[in-house]
Amino acid sequence: MNNQIWIDADSCPVLVREHVAKMGSRLSLKVIFVANKKIPNNTSFPVEMIVCNDSKDAADNYIFENAGEKDLVITRDIVFADRLVSKGIACINDRGTIFNKENIKSLLADRDFDLQLVEMGLSKHYKEGYDKKKFAAFANSFDKVIFNLIRN
Repeated sequence: MNNQIWIDADSCPVLVREHVAKMGSRLSLKVIFVANKKIPNNTSFPVEMIVCNDSKDAADNYIFENAGEKDLVITRDIVFADRLVSKGIACINDRGTIFNKENIKSLLADRDFDLQLVEMGLSKHYKEGYDKKKFAAFANSFDKVIFNLIRN
């Protein structure tokens, strides 16, 4: 079976979706957006769009059940990434973090600690912007992981 690229597309930046669609086409890889609503593909490159119901984790569960060990999943959700890593599926986020067995538990602990600080009112939960530096880190990680998957 050929490699596929799965995108947890609900919160994935447009730059990332466009880059992945372009690279998928160039490398003859199937690109699949999975979300709770239709996500536009603003490129001329083909992607498949899977729309799940709006129940909690429906898109994550769809990807988890259908992705294979030769696939790459792009998600910002660290809890979901932990599930994928446990299944042996390559996973990165849109900031260029490569999730693996060596770092996922530490990243989960950091996430949980940050959430506790927010719940106690000691920190504010904020959404940081997405800039060229973050995209460049993503593109570098994406290239590294996808070419490694293709070679193996």
